Amino acid sequence: MDKIAIIGLGYVGLPLAIEFGKKYPTIGFDINKQRIQSLKESKDFNNEIKDFSESSMLCFTSEQEDLREANIYIITVPTPVDSYKKPDISLLLEATKCVGKFLQKDDIVIYESTTYPTCTKKECVPLLEKTSNLVFNKDFFVGYSPERINPGDKNHTLTNITKITSGSTEKSAQKIDMLYKSIIKNTYLAPSIEVAEAAKAIENAQRDLNIAFVNELSIIFDRLGIETQEVLKAAQTKWNFLSFTPGLVGGHCISVDPYYLTHISNEYGYHPKVISSGRFINDMMPSFIVQKIIKLLAKHQINPIGAKIAIFGASFKENCKDIRNAKVFEVLKELQEYGCIVKIFDSLVDSDEVFKTYHIHLSKLEELQDLFDVCLVAIAHDYFLDFNYEKILQPHGFIFDLKGFLPKQTKKVYKL
Repeated sequence: MDKIAIIGLGYVGLPLAIEFGKKYPTIGFDINKQRIQSLKESKDFNNEIKDFSESSMLCFTSEQEDLREANIYIITVPTPVDSYKKPDISLLLEATKCVGKFLQKDDIVIYESTTYPTCTKKECVPLLEKTSNLVFNKDFFVGYSPERINPGDKNHTLTNITKITSGSTEKSAQKIDMLYKSIIKNTYLAPSIEVAEAAKAIENAQRDLNIAFVNELSIIFDRLGIETQEVLKAAQTKWNFLSFTPGLVGGHCISVDPYYLTHISNEYGYHPKVISSGRFINDMMPSFIVQKIIKLLAKHQINPIGAKIAIFGASFKENCKDIRNAKVFEVLKELQEYGCIVKIFDSLVDSDEVFKTYHIHLSKLEELQDLFDVCLVAIAHDYFLDFNYEKILQPHGFIFDLKGFLPKQTKKVYKL
């Protein structure tokens, strides 16, 4: 029987390890020893996995030597961008070197980490050959099956989505496809690794562009004095109108993956205009939102210097505790630059992680005693729906509902 090793146990790797661990001897590996200890105690600090009991063939480790026992390696490490918006594949290459040390004849390495087309064969495969002293497609084989994990989404989970698979040879591609089919309802076998890589890159780039379009509409309609949400509701009555809402675009996928696509495009001599413009619009939204709040403060005759603002939501998206690249902190810091006194609330996220990442102290709703000039509902967590924002507002204050999800009867509400 195959023995599978999952390299990286975050939002992508852990669900894979849990499912494979129900049917195959599976090693869940992560360099974070604290993470491994928690998982050994059946605790997932991301709150994505509740039940570990059925994964009887799964073991967790932070010891690289334990990987030697596997014959199928699945790499699921993060692939962010650096401060210059360039792909940072350092973790991917480190994981590749780690696997290469233990690679043996007929082993398979599958990559799930998002990257640009050609990266697997041009960057990862040579490193595997170098560290293993084996020959690609003769001694070992490679596949690419892009992750489609959506943190906080309880409907589109690992086992009930369609999973793209691919392999470096026809035989290895079939084996990889059958492997995933054993735990996932539907798979789609792509004709090449490059096709699978490109498909992943455009999935999130497309969504980024669609959100950028409605974000730009919100900028236009703001100048015209028209409510964007009402325009979108009216337009959605047409059968083929695509439904997207304006807002902050952060996280580790949608706001990152387009840069991988533009990177490889630039390397091949084409400088993409549409994708880059979409990124520009979405990256400027925190500043646009701050400018709108400052204007509303003036409208309500509130001095920005000393204005008390409560921000609700610290994750990058609703009903999720992931704070990676959460754009709400850009809004917070820019409001502070105007002299505003800002507190941020979110009981879903880890306060220590927030401070470690953004050097911001998270406040607690249960300790709330102040009255605020502005309540900025930045993230549409379900539990924010029932909160009485008006009870913590100054008489002259207002609510800014960034996602337009509060009940219509709520008074003093402005939307994006």
